[in-house]
Amino acid sequence: MKNVIISCSAVLVLLASCSPATEKKVNSAASTEVKTDTSAASGPVKNHIPEAVIPGDFSALVPIDLLDSKSTNVYEKYGIEFSGNCYSCDLAGLSITKDKMIWTNICDEKDTFKIDVFSCFTEGNKTIIKTSERKYILTQIDKAPVYELLIEGEKLKLNNKRISRYFTTKKTLPLFKEHDCGDFEG
Repeated sequence: MKNVIISCSAVLVLLASCSPATEKKVNSAASTEVKTDTSAASGPVKNHIPEAVIPGDFSALVPIDLLDSKSTNVYEKYGIEFSGNCYSCDLAGLSITKDKMIWTNICDEKDTFKIDVFSCFTEGNKTIIKTSERKYILTQIDKAPVYELLIEGEKLKLNNKRISRYFTTKKTLPLFKEHDCGDFEG
C-alpha cells in the first residue's frame, strides 16, 4: 500500500512539473546581476499536490572536487578545486530554496543567475529539480555530506560561472583537508 501511495504521488508531481517554466538571464556590461521574470499565470489549483521539502542545507552549497579517488576518508577524498577557487575564480556556488534556485560566482556574490520557476521532488537520496529546459539531479553520495550534480537537458550556459560535479554544504567545507587558498597570490 505504501508503494502505491508513493508511486501515485510521484506521478502527480511529475504531471504537475510538466508546466512551462521560464529561466531568464540578462547580460549587461554595467551589471552582472541577473534579473528574473517572476510573472506567471496563476489560477485556482484543483488538485493539491504536497510540495517537496528542499533540505535546508541546499540553501548554501559550495563546489568541491575529487582530489584523491583512492582515499577512504571523505574529507581527504574531496576538497576545493584550487584553480576554480583561487586562480580563475570561475566556479559557481548553488543556493536552492523553495522559491529560488541561484547560481553565484564564488568570488563575486553579485554575479548571479536565478531560476524562479521549477518543481522539486525527492527519491531516496536524490533531489530532482525540473525546469522547462533541464533537470537537475542532486544525489547525496556521502553522509559528510557530499552531493553529486547531474544536469540533463539543454546545456546550461553561465557567464563566468563553471558548474562543479560535486558540492558540499558551506558549514561542512572547513572539515575537508584543503579548504582555502592560503597565501596564493596568483
